[in-house]
Amino acid sequence: MSAIPSPKTGVRNVLVIEDEEAIATAVADRLRSEGFAVDIAADGLSGVEAAMSSKPDLVVLDLMLPALDGLEVCRRIRREAAVPILMLTARDSETDTVVGLEVGADDYMTKPFSPRELVARVHALLRRAERAGSAPVTRLGDIEIDAEERRVTRDGEAVHLTPTEFDLLLHLSKHPGVYPRERLLSEVWGYRDGGGTRTVDSHVRGIRRKLGEHVIRTVHGVGYALGEAGEAAS
Repeated sequence: MSAIPSPKTGVRNVLVIEDEEAIATAVADRLRSEGFAVDIAADGLSGVEAAMSSKPDLVVLDLMLPALDGLEVCRRIRREAAVPILMLTARDSETDTVVGLEVGADDYMTKPFSPRELVARVHALLRRAERAGSAPVTRLGDIEIDAEERRVTRDGEAVHLTPTEFDLLLHLSKHPGVYPRERLLSEVWGYRDGGGTRTVDSHVRGIRRKLGEHVIRTVHGVGYALGEAGEAAS
């Protein structure tokens, strides 16, 4: 998998994959007013093709799409690129949200949503994607985290993490101690309202699934902390 490069012009390109024309147009107009270049795809198949050809800096992806649903679109994009993905859903269902995050979405918003909030989420995701780590490789037992290359290996084998999973793991590795979910949302996601703590839980589950239960431990009633090699998560 290769990361999608940013355009040389400095203008960030956002791909909106949304079949409801009114919503797609409103999102695109708002993002363009913020200085983004925006492309729109109206179904899942054309969305995947656009993501591969236009190499966007970020994808806004609706969950319910014709041809291919948003979950499958997310899977296909994530297999090829580390582009941040913001998923939109009309359902306020924890199951839908968790599944979306686990297949590779970096964040989600439930319709109807505030255009101002969507823009804030887009900026936050792009800020995280732009961070270039300068720290040396961090080792956690058989796990190595290369901040500069944004690469994680286990027993010498590369392990694919989503951009947000990587940011969360790197943040915990650089800051020993127990982190409340609300603080992680503020410092990793860039959110200030403290909402959406289940987003943190979903990404922790994804990291554990890929790297082992020991890598992040739960401190009940408080939050999360980096685990020790061989230590079971509670």
